[in-house]
Amino acid sequence: MTPLRVGLHLRGRRGSVTLEGSKALPTLWRMIEGPLRDGGFEEFLDGLEPGSALRGAMDTLVGQLEAHGLLVAGPTPHPTTARSTATGPVGEWLGVTAERPDTARGALLGTRAEVVSGAPDGPLARAAGRALAAGGLPVAYTVDPDLPGDRVLLYARGAGPVRGVAVGRRGGSGYATALGSPAQIRSEAEALEARLDHPGLPGVPATSTTPIAPAPVEVPAVPAAFFPLLAGAAAHRLLCGAAGLPDPAGEGEDDRLLPGLPAVLLADARPPRADYRSWLGPDRVDADRRVLLPAAATLGEALRRLAALADERCGMLPEPLPGDLRQLPVPLARCVLRRAGSPDGVLVGGAPRLDLARLDLFCRAAELLLGGDGFTVGANPGHARGRALRAVAAGLPEPAGGPHAVPADRWSGHPQVRHWWTTLTDRLAVPARLEVVRVAPGEEVYRAVVRPTGHREPSWGPSRELPRLGDAVEGTPGDAAGFAALAAVARVSASDPDSARDSGFASGSGGAVAPLAAAGVRTAGWEDSGWTGRWLAELAGREDAFQDALRRVTGADPAPGPPVAGPAGEPGALLRAFGFTVLHTPRETP
Repeated sequence: MTPLRVGLHLRGRRGSVTLEGSKALPTLWRMIEGPLRDGGFEEFLDGLEPGSALRGAMDTLVGQLEAHGLLVAGPTPHPTTARSTATGPVGEWLGVTAERPDTARGALLGTRAEVVSGAPDGPLARAAGRALAAGGLPVAYTVDPDLPGDRVLLYARGAGPVRGVAVGRRGGSGYATALGSPAQIRSEAEALEARLDHPGLPGVPATSTTPIAPAPVEVPAVPAAFFPLLAGAAAHRLLCGAAGLPDPAGEGEDDRLLPGLPAVLLADARPPRADYRSWLGPDRVDADRRVLLPAAATLGEALRRLAALADERCGMLPEPLPGDLRQLPVPLARCVLRRAGSPDGVLVGGAPRLDLARLDLFCRAAELLLGGDGFTVGANPGHARGRALRAVAAGLPEPAGGPHAVPADRWSGHPQVRHWWTTLTDRLAVPARLEVVRVAPGEEVYRAVVRPTGHREPSWGPSRELPRLGDAVEGTPGDAAGFAALAAVARVSASDPDSARDSGFASGSGGAVAPLAAAGVRTAGWEDSGWTGRWLAELAGREDAFQDALRRVTGADPAPGPPVAGPAGEPGALLRAFGFTVLHTPRETP
C-alpha cells in the first residue's frame, strides 16, 4: 500500500487499485492492515459497532478490496526456518504474492543467480546483482567480453533448465526481455538494441539475416536512478520466474498487452517512463515464442494487434496515423513505408471512420512489404478473403456483349451514395461521373466506378477512357456506388503536396471489414443506412453470401496456405503470429 494525500494505492497479486476521496482512508487502512496480515480480520470486524459510521466505512473499504481481487482467504502465514527467503522482506513479498508461499520459497531456496556482462563493475550489472541478492538468491558474476557494456544477462540456475532475462540500455532508453532460454534472450537483446538504435524505423523488419547499420547518435547521460530501476525490474521478472509466480507484465491490467504473447519492458530515462509491450523477436527458440494468436473476432481486437505490431518504439511494421491530415469530409490516415534499397514512400487511405481507415491502410502496407500483387492481408480469414475476392473481381475483363449497366434509380437513392456523391461534386467541386455495372448475369455482384469528367457532361453513364477516382465491388448497386463515391472523396482529399516523397493512395476494401466492425456492436432502431454503424451491420449480414457469389464469378477461392519457410522476423511470419491472415493468391483469374 502507498498512502496518498486523500486516498490509497493498493497492489495485489493480479492488479492494483487507487481509492481516493477521503483523508481518512490511510487511517482506515492502518486499522485493518494488522488483522488482515495476522488472520484476525473477522474478529476485528465483529468488534465494531453495527450500523456505526466506522463500520460502514470499513465495509465500504473491504468491499472495494474484494471487488478488485485484493483479499485472499487462506491459512495464517507462519515463519519457517530456512535461508533468508523465509523471513524479512522476501518472506513478506512471497506471503502476499504467491498463492502457495511455501512452494515459492522452496523454489527460490534451490536457485542460484548469475550476472553475465562485459563490464561487471558497470552500474547496470552491479544494480542487477544487488536486486537479486535482495531477493534472497546467492549471486555469481561472470565476465563475457563479447557482450556490449550496457547489456547484462541474468540467469536463474536451479533444478530445471536455465532461464534468464536480458536487460540493457541504449542511449536514453532501456529494456528487459521476458523470461527465456539463454539463446532466446541473447537473440532478443540483439534485436531490441537494433530497433531502439533506430527510433521511428518500423517498416524494415529486423531479422537475423538483415543487418542494419547503427545510427550515429550521441549517447545521452541518464539519471543515476535509471540503472537500479531498470535492473530491479529485470531482476523482478527473473525472481518471479524462479519462484513460479506470474510474470510482472500481467500485473498492471494493461489492455494493450495481448494475452498469449510475451511482453518486453521498455523504459525511457527522460521523461521517466516504463511500460510493457507485446513483442516477438526474429528468432523464436522457445516454445512460448512460437505461439500463434487466434484470429481477431472484433475490430477492437484487430486494432490492439495492429498497435502492437506498429508500436512506435519496438514495432516492426508501419503504423497508420492521422497525423496532420484533415479528417473532414472523410477520415484519412497515413503511414510511411520503408523498404531496404528503396526510398521512403507515403501511403494514404480513407474510410467512413478513422479506425477503419487505419486497419485498411495497415493491411495494404503489409501487403506491399510482403511483395505487393498476389499477397492479401486481413485481420482474420473472412476479412482477408473479402479483400482478395474484391481485388480479383475488380480486375475481371468486361463480359461478352459489354457491361450490364444498372439504372441510376436502383442506387442513386442510397443514403451513403447521396452523402458521398454530394460531398464529391458539390463540396469538393469535382466534376465526375458514376457508373454501376453488374459484373456477371444472374449474380449479385456489382462494380461501381467514379471517373472525372468535363463540367457539361452527364453525371451518370460510361466514360471508360478516363482515369478512375474511385472503384468498388459490392453485393448491391447502392453499396458499390456508396463505396466508390467514398473512395473518390478520399482520393481527392488525400492529395499530398509533398512531392519529395513517393506517395500513393490505398484504395479501401469496402465492406470486407464490415463483419469485424459490426461484431458485438448494437445499433439503434432509428438508425438507417445513412449511419455508418447501421450500414456496416447491413453489409456484415450480406458478406458471406456475397463472398460465395464472388467465388462463382471469379473462379478464385483464396484460403490461407502453409506458412512459407523463412526467418521468423519477416512480415508474413510476424503477422501470422499476431493472428492476422496472409493469403498468397495470384490475382489472375483462372
